[in-house]
Amino acid sequence: MLELRNATCRAGGRLGGRALVRRLSAGFAPGTVNVVIGPNGAGKTTMLRLLSGERAADEGKVLLDGVAVQRLGARALATRRAVLAQFTPEGFSYTAHEVVRLGSEAPTAGRAVPPWTGPESALAAVDLEGFGGRLVTELSGGEVQRVHLARVLCQLGSATGPEGARYLLLDEPIASLDIRHQVLVMEIARAFARAGGCVVVILHDLNIAARYADRLVLMEEGEISASGSAGEILTADRLTRAYGLPLTVRVVTGEGDNGAGGDRRVILPALCAS
Repeated sequence: MLELRNATCRAGGRLGGRALVRRLSAGFAPGTVNVVIGPNGAGKTTMLRLLSGERAADEGKVLLDGVAVQRLGARALATRRAVLAQFTPEGFSYTAHEVVRLGSEAPTAGRAVPPWTGPESALAAVDLEGFGGRLVTELSGGEVQRVHLARVLCQLGSATGPEGARYLLLDEPIASLDIRHQVLVMEIARAFARAGGCVVVILHDLNIAARYADRLVLMEEGEISASGSAGEILTADRLTRAYGLPLTVRVVTGEGDNGAGGDRRVILPALCAS
């Protein structure tokens, strides 16, 4: 279990200025896809950085299986979690294979099991088979994003290991992708969770969030304002307040939220709903 316990992070550190996030408490369990939603500037990326150990909480705790994340060394963290950032600068003309190999050099690499046994299989998993020799500086933005997804998959190798469940932390992984590859990435996330891992993913597409989330976490102004199922969180009143835009939630009978049976929610701006 990856947990936030009353965690606060301030700009400039403990004695700094305003709180970037305040009093965050949430648990992320193995076997689940957890989708974090909310408007720009709500604190979603900061929360992910706390979970990954990139930033330390100025107040409260971040725990991985009961141990403070900041007490775990970089090597130990690399075996348990991998992070796909919202944006990764490409300063050098590496090939796609070389970028993905950065993940395969991680401590988990020797224990990796299918489907991500190495760079080529990881690239194939993200629909980039045959791209290994191409320079990342010559790829499209969406292709580069998928190269880095292959890298983090290669880092973890599998959803679980001798130390327990592994955690995939994804910051807007589908923002630059076409619809086919958006679905591909979310299917990879779902498969990772179903295999016993845990996914925490930031999304702006509320309809894809409804489709894939086992649990939704809504953030507003640096705080978690609500968490629960799609049916509990994706209501017109709640979303309209959070995003400052009139939104309509239509319930369609058929294939339900998260691929389950029952009703499915479709979110539209009110001006498009008629």
